[in-house]
Amino acid sequence: MSDFQYIRVEWDGELAMVVIDRAEKLNALNAEVVRELGDVFRDLKDDDDVLGVILTGAGEKAFVAGADIGELAQLTPLTGMTVSREGQRIFTDIERFPKPVLAAIGGYALGGGCELALACHLRVASENARFGLPEVGLGTIPGYGGTMRLARVVGFGLAVEMILTGAMVDAERAERIGLVSAVYPQAALLDQAKTFMRGITKNGPVAVRMALESIYLAQNSAPADAASFESALFGLLASTADMKEGMTAFLEKRKAAFKGE
Repeated sequence: MSDFQYIRVEWDGELAMVVIDRAEKLNALNAEVVRELGDVFRDLKDDDDVLGVILTGAGEKAFVAGADIGELAQLTPLTGMTVSREGQRIFTDIERFPKPVLAAIGGYALGGGCELALACHLRVASENARFGLPEVGLGTIPGYGGTMRLARVVGFGLAVEMILTGAMVDAERAERIGLVSAVYPQAALLDQAKTFMRGITKNGPVAVRMALESIYLAQNSAPADAASFESALFGLLASTADMKEGMTAFLEKRKAAFKGE
């Protein structure tokens, strides 16, 4: 694992904790933070000891409070398009990460921070979490995939409302509309996030990976193509040692010992 200026990586068994550590700026995304996120997820992708990733921000005030406005204010039309496309590429790599990624959101997740949370497969939040895409109030729009992903998570109407008003959503409403799966006390957020994630990593890792592939392919495919892909993966899993172990363990009324094979 490389050394990073703004990212810390910690391990807890099979879980990698990725911490955006720029607390003095409320973990705001500048170009270097985005680049480091891309690098760290590329490194973790090839680490066979990692079965899941929890992404969070340092401190209790913010997950990521947004993009670095000082940087954005200097953009030209060409550099603006480049910055947007690079952020989209890295956030799409997170979305396509072959192991589950859970955003543990304490405090503000605004603008690019909300978009980063949306790029993760799942989200949990602390009671003081606040979500929003306030870009229209700055005369711009979300540029890291927010206009696409928010509608997929909360539905079209709510996405239009949130993006056009720029209003913040508190943790209670975020859970109610499906933006997060659960809300916890701030002090318990990371421990609860680990428990939540281990409800996934206890399962067959090959099956989890293929389930993610099937779920996300279906978002951008015709129903018949998505169904065909799902059937192919279902058949492929029948060749794995993990499926045989899972079925045998069920019949023998014992806990499965998956090996990712």
